[in-house]
Amino acid sequence: MISGMRDKKLWIGLAISTVLLIFLFRKLDYGQLVAAFRQLDYRLLLPALLSTMVSYWLRAVRWRLLLLPMKVTRLKNLFPATIIGYMANNLLPARLGEFVRAYALAKSESLTTSGVFASLVIDRLCDGFSVLLILVITLFTVHLPPGMEQVQRSLELGGYAIFCVYALVVSFLFALKRWNKATLGFVTLLLSPFPRRLGVKAVSLIESFMGGLRISLRPAALGGVAFSSLAIWATAIWPIDLTLRAFGISLPASASLFIMIFLVFAVMVPASPGYVGTYHAACVYGLMAFNVGKEQALSVALVIHALGFFPVIILGLWYLGKANLSLKSIREGTAVGE
Repeated sequence: MISGMRDKKLWIGLAISTVLLIFLFRKLDYGQLVAAFRQLDYRLLLPALLSTMVSYWLRAVRWRLLLLPMKVTRLKNLFPATIIGYMANNLLPARLGEFVRAYALAKSESLTTSGVFASLVIDRLCDGFSVLLILVITLFTVHLPPGMEQVQRSLELGGYAIFCVYALVVSFLFALKRWNKATLGFVTLLLSPFPRRLGVKAVSLIESFMGGLRISLRPAALGGVAFSSLAIWATAIWPIDLTLRAFGISLPASASLFIMIFLVFAVMVPASPGYVGTYHAACVYGLMAFNVGKEQALSVALVIHALGFFPVIILGLWYLGKANLSLKSIREGTAVGE
């Protein structure tokens, strides 16, 4: 059943990516695209790449803080597991990266995969609140050219939607911790129209998940999580600004925040592995909102995507070999976890 759903999502994602790529490359002036790359200042791409890698390292640091209630884990295992997880998102279908990431660390640190995966749910919630903060800052600082009012309104609606989703998730997790039996009973009631074994399985999975869902409430740990979250996104946004400057595009810092919000929305859409198509379309249409030409915007999108795509794949495959793992063994291990 899981395999069938995964295959369906893969084909839907491939279809969406293909359609978007057709729209992006349709009626394109390839001469202008080549001209944009000719004026690229490659010297600015090195700090952009380094900042991207620092962002992944900071993710490992935050993950270590989230895992403190379970075990004092080692960064020398956390960083490779993080890179392997993001590599999996770039290469494997159905966005298996989070499962892969949890499996890789559980294996190296002798932890339960379910417990490690529970920490990644908190990890993603931290990202969600960071994105909400970026969205609020963007709405108050960005000034789009005349005629782009609809884009700004769409951004606001997207912000409200994300806020509602995260508010529901946090409320559900809080209710599970505070009123465990009552909340599980409510879940059972919601699933009552479905086959009974589905409800039993869902409740069992939630109980197992909640058993591993722990977070340190020490001020130092919470402060570390908050600070590292801000640092993660700052070092992820800076490469966008550097890439824009490398192409000779002069825009305020708020434009990079605006593009990042578009990219965050893009990775939520079903797509091929590596977010090919959706990622590029988000970057292109985000830049076109600032009256950047389509060809120049596409050249920026290709470089920004490449900075986060190819280095992670190369480094992730190196870490796989170093740990005597393979993509096949990782997929089999995550299948068991699922």
